[in-house]
Amino acid sequence: MPNKDKEILLEVKNLRVEFGKKKKNRFAAVNDVSFHIYKGEIFGLVGESGSGKTTIGRAIIRLNETSGGEIFFKGAKINGKIDKALDKEITRKIQMIFQDPMASLNERAKVDYIVSEGLYNIKNYSNEEERKAKVEKALLDVGLLPEFASRFPHEFSGGQRQRIGVARSLIMEPELIIADEPISALDVSIRAQVLNLLSQLQKEKGLTYLFIAHDLSVVRFITDRLAVIHKGKIVEMADTEMIFENPLHPYTRALLSAIPIPDPRAEKKKILETYDFTMHDYENNPPKWIEIEKDHYVLANEAEAVEYRKILERNKK
Repeated sequence: MPNKDKEILLEVKNLRVEFGKKKKNRFAAVNDVSFHIYKGEIFGLVGESGSGKTTIGRAIIRLNETSGGEIFFKGAKINGKIDKALDKEITRKIQMIFQDPMASLNERAKVDYIVSEGLYNIKNYSNEEERKAKVEKALLDVGLLPEFASRFPHEFSGGQRQRIGVARSLIMEPELIIADEPISALDVSIRAQVLNLLSQLQKEKGLTYLFIAHDLSVVRFITDRLAVIHKGKIVEMADTEMIFENPLHPYTRALLSAIPIPDPRAEKKKILETYDFTMHDYENNPPKWIEIEKDHYVLANEAEAVEYRKILERNKK
């Protein structure tokens, strides 16, 4: 249940996203997903490739059509048909940082145009002088020099290109930023820089993030709450530290066991857990969304819920 003392900025209810034109070929990439994001928090969505993480992010910013369910932003329903005024507001207030900074930037356009593109679309400036001032501020906010505005994307490193992508989002003065694996295409040496930048901007500007990733060690560093998704369904959700301390769902435990340990001896002794969906007896005992402990939810049937509660009791002793 949502915390009544906190303001919910985004709420996703029973979301379903299907792909395929003919009924026979249609498949659900996202199936009955529900979660909410509080204003000012960093909410993590983690799972392996193909689990539906990016599909959810693209559905929120209206790039993917929804087949069922509802998405609310500040109490207003934003999926399906909406009026032009709300569409314009959503375009400005919800922005996305894409995974590949090279593919998401127009190679033929200068940085000045790339960062200004959103401003041009919604005419959010009164004159050319104001537009240039906004571009300069956005570049400075992400640690880039204003003179970079006259250059092309290929002149920059991967980390700098991702900063340009962040600047393109910031210039719209958004309230929610969907960061779709923003560091996975970057060298290890500069990942920390981009993560620190996102964390710093969140504190300075009071931003809210939906942080999509497959790397759990990164998610632990930056997120407040975390949802684990497997094949289009959320299987576990709780405060980030709660999931790391007491992972209950076998898929969550399998993901955590795959995190590399920097100590070679410990890494050698580590036991990898594997997840097989057939281990569940869902045909005879279907699963439901259960609050195992306060603010810790897991997808489980009645028998599994009993076992998970026993695990929690043992861990707390």
